[in-house]
Amino acid sequence: MANRSAKVTVAGLAVPFRVWAQRFAFMGFVALSFALMLLSKAETAGIERMRLAIVDTVSPILFVLSQPVQAVGQAVDGVENFFAVYDQNRQLREENARLVQWVQEARRLGVENATLRAQLEYVPDKRSQFLTARVVADTGGTFFHSLLINAGSRQFIRRGQAVIWQGGLIGRIAEVGQRTSRVLLMTDINSRIPVVVESTGDRAIVRGDNSTRPVLQFLPDNSPISPGDRIVTSGHGGVYPPGLAVGIVAEASDTVITVQPFVDWSILNQAVILDYGVDGILPAPEQVPISPSRSQPATEPNTRVVQ
Repeated sequence: MANRSAKVTVAGLAVPFRVWAQRFAFMGFVALSFALMLLSKAETAGIERMRLAIVDTVSPILFVLSQPVQAVGQAVDGVENFFAVYDQNRQLREENARLVQWVQEARRLGVENATLRAQLEYVPDKRSQFLTARVVADTGGTFFHSLLINAGSRQFIRRGQAVIWQGGLIGRIAEVGQRTSRVLLMTDINSRIPVVVESTGDRAIVRGDNSTRPVLQFLPDNSPISPGDRIVTSGHGGVYPPGLAVGIVAEASDTVITVQPFVDWSILNQAVILDYGVDGILPAPEQVPISPSRSQPATEPNTRVVQ
């Protein structure tokens, strides 16, 4: 009987405690949350040391746990790189095979070209030498167009040499000093350039008229020329070498055909002087014969020496 009464007494005491615990558990957790929040916001030295101690303790563990993850990531990257390298190797093999075919084709064409040239007794053109000079002055005006460059006889510049810039013809050397030279532009009224139309093969003359667009003259009447056709030097006359780009046809009408030069005159600040080793039709001034009826040397037709 005594044991039974003790059990009833313990059970009776546990039931009210459980009821009170359930009633105040929520309030207790809320209070604990506010306490933890206030504790996390506290910047006391003790809290800071405890925080650092926890971080120092946990960091090695996190480092050890991160190693397998990094190893797996590296393994995945290695597999992906392997397949990528395999694909690149396959592409390079295909490109190499195509390049080998092109090399063989180029060698075959080279041998065929050399054979044909030997049969025709072809004489190759002399390679040109060039010198780049700076434009120091624009001496052009209303009645003449010319430039002054900082290269002369000391740099082996000679009269009649062609002058280009950015792949387009500018003009020719008209006067040569020791340190400077004067370039007669293709737009000058005294400029005459033997040219050929690339699309038709017709020969003509580009004549300057002191405007930005020279005129194309002496073209065959039945020539099917149209705007946009390229004009290049023909090499006739011995002044300009063949194949230099002059410009394109800007206007083609029944009355006039104008040429738009490839050179942008507004940004022209340098010039390339070409030396093809030809003397042309421009002898040195001291070599021009003196006319019996005149006391001054004669000049070539349609050419004015710019002073």
